[in-house]
Amino acid sequence: MASELVQSPEIQAYLDRISGLDQPGGDQRMKQILRRIVSDLFTTIDDFDVSAEEFWAALHFMQQGAPEFGLIAPGLGFDHFLDVRMDIADKKAGTTGGTPRTIEGPLYIPGAPIEKGRARLDDGEDTGEVLIMRGTVKDLDGKPIAGAIVDVWHANTKGGYSGFDPSQKPYNNRRRIETAADGSYVFRSVVPSGYSVPPQGSTDRLLQSVGRHGNRPAHIHFFVSAPGYRHLTTQINIDGDPYLHDDFAFATHNDLIPEVVRQEDPEQIRAEQLNGPFSQIDFDFTLQKAADAADTEVMARNRAPAPAGA
Repeated sequence: MASELVQSPEIQAYLDRISGLDQPGGDQRMKQILRRIVSDLFTTIDDFDVSAEEFWAALHFMQQGAPEFGLIAPGLGFDHFLDVRMDIADKKAGTTGGTPRTIEGPLYIPGAPIEKGRARLDDGEDTGEVLIMRGTVKDLDGKPIAGAIVDVWHANTKGGYSGFDPSQKPYNNRRRIETAADGSYVFRSVVPSGYSVPPQGSTDRLLQSVGRHGNRPAHIHFFVSAPGYRHLTTQINIDGDPYLHDDFAFATHNDLIPEVVRQEDPEQIRAEQLNGPFSQIDFDFTLQKAADAADTEVMARNRAPAPAGA
């Protein structure tokens, strides 16, 4: 129910002044968006009788929480909601098929080393179980796409990401793989672990205040791109994780949970030049044709910079 106070002529005129709608200059779309945001917050304050002390406490929380906004946004469902809107727009436009998109998250770093066909992601210092993941990048007709770039990144077995975890070397568990002539890619790494938001950090405190946790299931992130094809942002989840369907970031997609096979066949172990069993994931990526040049580009957003000197 709309607040009577906010709907009053005095406050409506006040909102026009706040947003600059009573002035000729500025960006009209920005004015309208700002007016809606402020109006909705005014309504929330009035509907819930938010005290001045509660308001200033919330503002202080946002000031303190700024470094964790990259976690707060997915935790409050914004990242997934943006994906939902893009999925709906695709459906209305008749754009269907291909590997589903899901959220990027805040932990991508550009400029990972690029290798052809096959890559090793980990630096060999993690004692976790070896993971071999392989597949093909193809189009909607099933035709392999040679020269596609599979940009992959994931956490180590402690849930930490290189570039954010100072104990790891630059670009550990991060690589770009150019697909072979048959569209194939293969990488060796370690089976990652899930992670939780920083304990007692801003995201954790916010989620606890509404009775939620801040855990993500184990997962592996991907950007997949090729000339003439829509850029794909997605991730797979590691089946069997206790938080598989209880992800604080709402990123789990049923079509992105491939089978994890524990490979114990001696011949397969020898073929991979390993000393013992390993986990294996087979997963193909299917790309849609790009509607325009913008479709081929990664979404514009602020990201962590590449490591200096790496």
